[in-house]
Amino acid sequence: MHLSLSRGAVVRVLPFALFLALLALRGMLPNDGSTGIDPRWIYGVGVVVVGAALWWYRRDYGELAVQMRPDGREAGLAVGVGLVVFGLWIALDAPWMQLGEPAATFMPLHGDGRIDWPLVAVRWIGAALLVPVMEELFWRSFLMRWFERPQFETVMPQRVSVKAIALSTFVFTLVHTLWLAAVVAGLAYAWLYVRTGKLWVPIIAHAVTNGVLGVWVVATGNWSFW
Repeated sequence: MHLSLSRGAVVRVLPFALFLALLALRGMLPNDGSTGIDPRWIYGVGVVVVGAALWWYRRDYGELAVQMRPDGREAGLAVGVGLVVFGLWIALDAPWMQLGEPAATFMPLHGDGRIDWPLVAVRWIGAALLVPVMEELFWRSFLMRWFERPQFETVMPQRVSVKAIALSTFVFTLVHTLWLAAVVAGLAYAWLYVRTGKLWVPIIAHAVTNGVLGVWVVATGNWSFW
């Protein structure tokens, strides 16, 4: 069977695929620096590469156009949901709520235990500013609507079925170690998209979750959440 993707699908899948490929590469490299490469900086490479891909295809993302930006009430809802998801994310971390170990842990520390602030900055920028755009374009704009109908661009977010939401959230969960927290986050972001019909709303919520999480991780030293 020949499977072809539309341009709309390609521009949403490719940045996500690039991010996962670089994440896998980072996980394969030894942390002792024996290869001459600090694998933590592969994340920085990912920020540049994926960011460049999103910029290159920016005209293809009609949902990110100025006229699709949320109003004040929608933005406030996004911030509130993002904060709630953050709180649940750090609370839902019991052993039975986890799927294996992270593929590539990230500890921005020098050998003597001091914080490496450039690494922190790169990680936070990627998690709070890049990942929300990249992931919402893939998980919600593409995959969730694609489960509804392969011609996903014809599907209005408000018309997405419970089945499509459940299937996309299930796949979303598989790529996260904290599976129960991922279920909560996936359903929350999907709900925002379906409720408002604007992709910027779950993007803002996702950015708030990741941004506050990053500040909390650095402040508390709970690096396992990164």
